[in-house]
Amino acid sequence: MANVRPLHDRLLVRRIEEEETVRGGIIIPDSAKEKPQEGEVVAAGKGKVTEDGKVLPLDVKEGDRILFGKYSGNEIKLDGEELLILREDEVLGVLTNGSKSSKK
Repeated sequence: MANVRPLHDRLLVRRIEEEETVRGGIIIPDSAKEKPQEGEVVAAGKGKVTEDGKVLPLDVKEGDRILFGKYSGNEIKLDGEELLILREDEVLGVLTNGSKSSKK
């Protein structure tokens, strides 16, 4: 993958696909599935720059599993892989060890 370093308070995120589920014996086609709202941070910027020039470090770091809003960020394609660039304030939460997303 090309080396990309997000600027300031932005994150480069790889979506984590949910395990394919079959409901009532019917396989849901990819076109009807919702995009996952969980991802892994691939790269993170250095932090948010304040008006007086100070850099506030990010709470989210490379390797964290995060939850984000359905329409958050901007989709990009690098070396054939679809990734997402979003700001740290678009992150809804960080999944800790033992946590699993349970969407309904």
